[in-house]
Amino acid sequence: MIYLDHNATTPIDDRVLEAMLPFLKTFYGNPSSLYRLGRAAKSAVDAAREQLAALIGVQPGQIIFTSGGTEANNLALATLAPQAGLAVSSIEHPSVIEPALYLQSLGHQLTLLKVDANGRITQNAIDEVIRLKPGLVSIMLANNENGAVQNIARYADQLTAQGIKVHTDAVQALGKIPVDFNRLGVDLMSLSSHKIYGPKGCGALVCDKSVAIKPVLLGGGQEQGLRAGTENVAAIVGFGKAAELAKTELAERQAHLLKLKNLLEHGLSAIPGLTVFAEQAERLPNTVQMGVHGVDGEMLLMQLDQKGIAVSSGSACASGMREPSPVLVAMGVEAAEAKSAIRISLGKANTEAEIFEFIKQLKSLVEKG
Repeated sequence: MIYLDHNATTPIDDRVLEAMLPFLKTFYGNPSSLYRLGRAAKSAVDAAREQLAALIGVQPGQIIFTSGGTEANNLALATLAPQAGLAVSSIEHPSVIEPALYLQSLGHQLTLLKVDANGRITQNAIDEVIRLKPGLVSIMLANNENGAVQNIARYADQLTAQGIKVHTDAVQALGKIPVDFNRLGVDLMSLSSHKIYGPKGCGALVCDKSVAIKPVLLGGGQEQGLRAGTENVAAIVGFGKAAELAKTELAERQAHLLKLKNLLEHGLSAIPGLTVFAEQAERLPNTVQMGVHGVDGEMLLMQLDQKGIAVSSGSACASGMREPSPVLVAMGVEAAEAKSAIRISLGKANTEAEIFEFIKQLKSLVEKG
């Protein structure tokens, strides 16, 4: 199998699995327990918190471990949005859009920030938000479908100067480009383990010390009293190890991914009727979203699967939907063209030979119609 869907999930790194194994069997204590097994588990969670903090440039106490990026996004919005309304970009992940719409149904003001044809937030959208002055603005750092990277630092500087809190979903950016919480200037940031070669079922919400988090899950004092429930120790350990590896290998990974992406896009340029979405935007080094005029994206996905190649038609979290991607629609892409979209997202283990094989198979399928 040629796996080209790393924005959906990444295979767990062998070194991460090795770090996790003792906490699945030998050190099985509850980290809230005071005896030796519990203390060993708590020490492991604390060490992982330090590893993740080192990757993103924060203090360990600023990190709240969650079950994933979805919970982190929901926690961020539930904490601050009800105070004075919220604004989110029109290209957010469903785990931001859906809770935002839910809060709107409860009577809270919701504003959707428009993007341009390359999926970038416009300055006019930021100016409008500043005029409306919501309590919270949520803008993803990098889009999960087309890879477009937003200038969060610039927007956060403008918004926080007006007393508006800023949250960014950095799930797709982490481990692919440098992510520094303080340099971004945001108040809240969501992360996920399984996008950086760690295990599924673990994420984090990173908080500025000035932000008072309101817990959504009640029932225990875990995570500084902000997220009740016994910690998933093995997964947290894995997240920590994955973060440590991402920090030491980031430059190498980035260069490798960019080389493969350039090779991929050069090959795609020879296919008639093919469009690369958000082509003019700064994008993640691993992500290419493309469409071929007159070709159904989901059909093409299944045909590639039969050839042993795994790609996505967009967001894995919205799989099975026949509607065109809301992200592409927000960018002004026509519905028929949006339905042709497939996403190729590269990983650190992909090779040039795999890229050549993908291009070969894609050309053959497109030519056959």
